[in-house]
Amino acid sequence: MAYAKSGNLWAKWFTHWKNFSNQPYVSGTHGGRFVNNYASQKAAGAYGKFEKAGKMTTGGVLAKDSFVVTPKGRVSVGPLFLMEKMGGNFNKASGNWRYTLIMPNGQTVGTTNGKGSKNVKFCIECHAAVAQEQDNMFFLPAEFRTN
Repeated sequence: MAYAKSGNLWAKWFTHWKNFSNQPYVSGTHGGRFVNNYASQKAAGAYGKFEKAGKMTTGGVLAKDSFVVTPKGRVSVGPLFLMEKMGGNFNKASGNWRYTLIMPNGQTVGTTNGKGSKNVKFCIECHAAVAQEQDNMFFLPAEFRTN
């Protein structure tokens, strides 16, 4: 997959993780793209509890790959969205999550506290809506969940 060209380890391996989507679904908060929800082994136990997940374990990683379907039926790969739970005082505003946005060609658009950090500020702001209740994690609609 071209996401791996970014050099990000998670971009290389996320397709081997547990996919909590029983099918791709449209995510309005990810540009109206179809997405799948993956969780690393360290994150899967908590993430699979959905709204009852509590705090994510440090080192847990969530991934959403994406695509769009044109009116003519052509499929076009979209960005990869990553969230990695960090420890300590990594970034108070993000709830200690590191957000990374990777384009289909492997270009990293931004990473929290890293290069292009301002480009993922919107991720932090959006996820802050569920900071207290869900540790900044949004969950897929119930009808698209698998265990």
